[in-house]
Amino acid sequence: MESMKNKFFCVLAILLIASIATFDKANGAGECGGAPADIMAMRLAPCAMASQDPQAAVNPRCCQEVKRMGQNPSCLCAVLLSDTAKSAGVKPEVAITIPKRCNIADRPVGYRCGDYTLP
Repeated sequence: MESMKNKFFCVLAILLIASIATFDKANGAGECGGAPADIMAMRLAPCAMASQDPQAAVNPRCCQEVKRMGQNPSCLCAVLLSDTAKSAGVKPEVAITIPKRCNIADRPVGYRCGDYTLP
């Protein structure tokens, strides 16, 4: 498990460096405002295990970030479905359950997120 976590963080670090190197502020407007979803995905690093294993405990820091991003459901979806998340091994069908697993009362239940629906 520890090696999977280390792999996840290494992939995120590489993708962060690549994203920063190619970041173009003129193209920054999108689902997450001025920050591209791939950059915002870095904030969900504490969700590594919970986004891959539906039985894994959700880190409290993960819940804080998901709650913050969930204020804008289109941003949360863009992040969960981003290339950064995919490259880090995030399973969208598992990641989409994190708001419920965090017991976030005001989560956008029923919100369509690509092929998935927030429970």
